[in-house]
Amino acid sequence: MTTDTISRPVSGPGTAPLDRERTDLLESLGRHRYFLRYTVQGLTDDQARLRPTVSELCLGGIVKHVAATEAAWADFMVHGAAAFPTADWSSPQMAERWAAEHDLLPEETLAGVLAEYAAVAARTDELVRTLPDLDADHLLPEAPWFTPGARQSARRTLLHLIAETAQHAGHADVLRETLDGQKTMG
Repeated sequence: MTTDTISRPVSGPGTAPLDRERTDLLESLGRHRYFLRYTVQGLTDDQARLRPTVSELCLGGIVKHVAATEAAWADFMVHGAAAFPTADWSSPQMAERWAAEHDLLPEETLAGVLAEYAAVAARTDELVRTLPDLDADHLLPEAPWFTPGARQSARRTLLHLIAETAQHAGHADVLRETLDGQKTMG
C-alpha cells in the first residue's frame, strides 16, 4: 500500500498486502484526511486565519490541531501515556498552549501546516501497517476527560483518530462554506 499526496491509501505494485482491518482503518482515516485537505485547498494564509463564524476556529488552526492531535496519538500507540506531557489543565499556560494549537500564527503558513500534516499522516500510516498488535494497549494519560486508570488499545486509538479527523473536517467544511461558499460535498 502506498500513499498519495493527500494521504489517501491506495494500492500499488510491489506493496505487501495488509489484513482487511488495517486496510479499512487506513482507507477510512485517509478519506477523512482527504476531506479536510480538500476543504482548505486554494486558500491564502490570510483566509486560513479568518474566523467567519462565531466560533474561535479558523481553517489553518483546524489543520494544525488535527496534525498535532494525530501525532500525539500515534506516539501514544508506541510509547503510551509518556507521549503526552504532564499538564495542569487549569493553568493559564495550558490555556495559551491550547489556543495557539488552534490558530495559524503569523509566522506559520497553511502550506507549512499541510506539509506537517502530510508527514504526520505518513508516520501514522506506517504505524498502522507495522504495529505488531492492534490490541496492545496503554494506560491513558491523566486528564479530566479520562477515567483514572483507563487503558486504550492501538485499534481504539485509531478509531478515535478517524472520528476526530471526521469531526474536524466537518467543522472545516462549515467554515469554508461560510467563508466563500465552497462545499466539500454536495
